[in-house]
Amino acid sequence: MRLTSNTNGNYTARQLKLPLEIEKLIDISDPVYTFCEVMDHIDLSRYFVEKGYKTGRPRCDEQKLLKVILFAFMENGVCSLREIEKLCRNDIRYMYLLDGMKAPSFATFGNIIRNELTNSIEQIFSDVNKYIFVQDHVDLTHAYIDGTKMEANANRYTWVWKKSCTRNREKVYGKISDLIDSMNNEVLGYLGLKFEKRDEYAIEYVSELLSAYEKATGLDMSAFVKGSGHRKSIHQRQYQEMQKYLERLKTYAKHIETCGDERNSYSKTDHDATFMRLKRDYMGNDQLLPAYNLQAAVCDEYIAVVDVKPYASDMECFVPLMEKFNQIYGHYPKYPVADAGYGSYNNYLYCEEHGMEKYMKFTMFKKETSDKKYQSSPYRAANFKKDKNGNLICPAGRKFFFKYNRHVRYNKYGRTEEIYECESCEGCPHKKECSPRSSKNRTIRMNQELTAIHQEVISNLESVHGALLRMNRSIQAEGTFGVLKWDKSYKRLFRRGEKNVIFELTLISCGFNLYKYHNKKQRAEFAA
Repeated sequence: MRLTSNTNGNYTARQLKLPLEIEKLIDISDPVYTFCEVMDHIDLSRYFVEKGYKTGRPRCDEQKLLKVILFAFMENGVCSLREIEKLCRNDIRYMYLLDGMKAPSFATFGNIIRNELTNSIEQIFSDVNKYIFVQDHVDLTHAYIDGTKMEANANRYTWVWKKSCTRNREKVYGKISDLIDSMNNEVLGYLGLKFEKRDEYAIEYVSELLSAYEKATGLDMSAFVKGSGHRKSIHQRQYQEMQKYLERLKTYAKHIETCGDERNSYSKTDHDATFMRLKRDYMGNDQLLPAYNLQAAVCDEYIAVVDVKPYASDMECFVPLMEKFNQIYGHYPKYPVADAGYGSYNNYLYCEEHGMEKYMKFTMFKKETSDKKYQSSPYRAANFKKDKNGNLICPAGRKFFFKYNRHVRYNKYGRTEEIYECESCEGCPHKKECSPRSSKNRTIRMNQELTAIHQEVISNLESVHGALLRMNRSIQAEGTFGVLKWDKSYKRLFRRGEKNVIFELTLISCGFNLYKYHNKKQRAEFAA
């Protein structure tokens, strides 16, 4: 029996006393109040489907969990599930959002993201933007477009190259032909059979060859030998060698199918990621890394649309981004402003089709507008004079004659180029300046429609309105990625697969817009 009663071990002089109203502890200018203002004007119940569970403990309130997740991304830019669980236990603002509910575990947040939010996050993002854009009078006619390449959550040395697979598959074709010759000469010839050789071998045809060889020779798979001290028969050796080639053909076919027609590589640990060259080369050896091309259209400092594509070129990403913009807001932006990575013949004609002005630079924009030597060069085809018959005349006074029209590859609108050739470059005193690399007569490529489009683009961007738009694009679009990548330290993706990456970026964009709305609201109140 214990004789002494020592209660000092459980005693402390510091006692926590909380007020009955938690709101008194939260500063009046805290972002949580702006966040609640936006959430109160959105019907969150339609994003969750009621499930008729009759057993087990009560379910967590999905709407409160969604608010906690969105607020965590609003505050931190990007936030892990374990960090959200920790905030719910220690941060009074998250307790305020939970409204008396017990702090859930990180697995609970993971379940709601996986089962509820993956398919509805884009609609949530659209509804949040709809309220913010109305309150802040956001102009959706001007869209500032930019893209950045973000490293995927994939292992670095897991590349699969489409061209390498195609080349190695052709080598396997040759080895199969040699093996068929050996089968015909050493085995099948004595049985009165002969396999047919081909230039290319389908997987089904090689499988039929194996079945026919097994049936003709009466192979018994259970009698196959392996290991040291055992000598394989010629039938077993040829059969297993053909099996090995069949497996290689299946592997190459799977790799090529995964790459598809529009990609040349992918990662084994993230099939949607493509190997690209990133600006941030921490490997120090100019190595390609698995990445995604992130696209964003910014309107009045808010992210209006965000998209992800596995293409290294920005030109291929412009049309899907604008289609997504139209799907969400019901119209196309009148002034899509972008850098030279988006200016192409296809994109310019796409803008004409949908009533958008051409405010996208093209590849040679800077040189054509700021390089005076290039502009006034007499050897530039655009500066050639014409005679009475419309023939181009070079600085030496020699004519260029039309040869043929050539179709431009991968052009959706059937773009063609006109090829002109000089009548004779022999003995020309301007040969070194005009065409130093050519040993034949100089040829030039021209497209009158594209030249006219370039002149229209230059006229638009060199105007006062165009100069303001270019300045705003560099501030808003590039500044948005600067905030995400440097201020919020978001430099690598956390999820794998294009669908999950879109979810992740949409969630981050939603948090970005919420915090931007809070900051602009605070500045307006301070100025008032």
